[in-house]
Amino acid sequence: MATFVLIHGGGHGGWCYNKLSPLLRAEGHLVFSPSLTGCGDRKHTITPEVNLDTHITDVVNLLDYDDMTDVILVGHSYGGMVITGVADRAAHRLRELVYLDAAHPVDGESLRMNAPRQIEPTYAGMQVVDGAELVMFPMPGMAAFFGITDPADAEWLEARLTPHPWKCFDQPLRLTNGDASRRVRRTNINCTPSLQNSEPDARARQTDGDRNFEIDTGHDLMVTEPRKVADMLLEVARG
Repeated sequence: MATFVLIHGGGHGGWCYNKLSPLLRAEGHLVFSPSLTGCGDRKHTITPEVNLDTHITDVVNLLDYDDMTDVILVGHSYGGMVITGVADRAAHRLRELVYLDAAHPVDGESLRMNAPRQIEPTYAGMQVVDGAELVMFPMPGMAAFFGITDPADAEWLEARLTPHPWKCFDQPLRLTNGDASRRVRRTNINCTPSLQNSEPDARARQTDGDRNFEIDTGHDLMVTEPRKVADMLLEVARG
């Protein structure tokens, strides 16, 4: 039995794994898919101070308070920023990192720096709500941005998306424990369109794992291809 902790990306919440989690649980694994501060079912917890460090702390505290060890920590999209920071602070609790079509940051890099083509346009739509700078406000048709074309999936997704704190995208990742995060075994699960559209440096990071998988689907692959993603994660669990 493995323990999976699934971290969502920008504008999402733990709900985005609702198709994937049951497939892992059916094989006897423990699965946690928390919503980060200010996101999903925790949208009411937004404050002006919420940033990348807040979300890293969310996950570190979950691991600590539940006394988890040997965890397979999965991060989708922006979640790659989060899991890299968690590995820096809590490597002793992790078995493996899985980057699910995710950011692959280095020390001192923000998501805004890591993926400018995707992130800079969100800044134009920023709104300040109760002092918090928010981006990615849900709107009709937004599912297409995440690579979802099935009408039922699109309706389900768009009903649950929430604005995301801008500071999460703008704050640089700070690694304070040397190469601790790089010593954790890692798997990359990439979407074909992401690989095709990446610059050479980004593509090198996307394929530098101990395992590298590829799925020809949209960015929200846990929604569009949950069975294929589950099979890849089960292979990681068999390790």
